[in-house]
Amino acid sequence: MFGCGNPRADLMLVGEAPGFHEDRQGEPFVGRSGQLLDRMLKGIGLRRDEVYITNSVKCRPPNNRDPKPDEIKACRSYLDEQVRLVDPKVVLTLGNFASKTLLDTTTGITRLRGRTYPWQGRTLVPTFHPAAALRAMERPDSPQMAGLEEDFQTVARLMAELDRPAPPPAPAAQVTVPDPDPDPDYEPEQMGLF
Repeated sequence: MFGCGNPRADLMLVGEAPGFHEDRQGEPFVGRSGQLLDRMLKGIGLRRDEVYITNSVKCRPPNNRDPKPDEIKACRSYLDEQVRLVDPKVVLTLGNFASKTLLDTTTGITRLRGRTYPWQGRTLVPTFHPAAALRAMERPDSPQMAGLEEDFQTVARLMAELDRPAPPPAPAAQVTVPDPDPDPDYEPEQMGLF
């Protein structure tokens, strides 16, 4: 599964791998996670067709297990090329695997999220996977949903900064060169070199 959405989007969302529903429909984030993702996008004034959505791993791992390192590595060049072609200004990684893959770290999503990272001339925002937030909603003290909402607000702020017009250039400084000799009859003398 390659991806979907606006191929010229300023915002790219990267998940981990297709699940059962995504594999059947050929589109990322179409099940309950996709519904939550659509609500989160709507909450910041965006629609699915205004962003580009893809996954780190392009094929569904058997039995919906976590992607293995060799599967992530095998798909990395495809993901890098997608990023290059779409050329987003902001990349939102959804979940542990996408965040760790793009940031090339072993640090988990709980410690990565809540801040932004410069990445390949763009801004990367790691957040929880919508499926993790949905599972966590069953536990009242779980921070995943609040974290997801917080990170989407960070994305909204970054996107708003992109839409701001550049400040006007500062006026050129006026330099006044004083006249060295105000005498109108003055003629400079040619100096000889030898």
